[in-house]
Amino acid sequence: MYLGQVIGRVWAEVKDPRLGGQRLLIIQPLTPEQKPTGKQIICTDAVGAGAGELIYYCKGKESSFPFLPIEVPTDMTVVGIVDSVRVERSC
Repeated sequence: MYLGQVIGRVWAEVKDPRLGGQRLLIIQPLTPEQKPTGKQIICTDAVGAGAGELIYYCKGKESSFPFLPIEVPTDMTVVGIVDSVRVERSC
């Protein structure tokens, strides 16, 4: 699982038919301290996340599992909305 923030949405007029009805979100990956890291990515959305929300997402084959029995062609999917993050570092 990876931490990120929803920063936008993608609309696609033409796409794979198995993506029909799927929301596509633009995500900024974050560190546990909620600092931006890496490039922005596009994810399918399994939970109804909205702009500005803190989320967690998964990568790889498991990204299609929330949509079973439909096999959605996705590499990354938002699978949760985060209520809070607490980072404890030992010295």
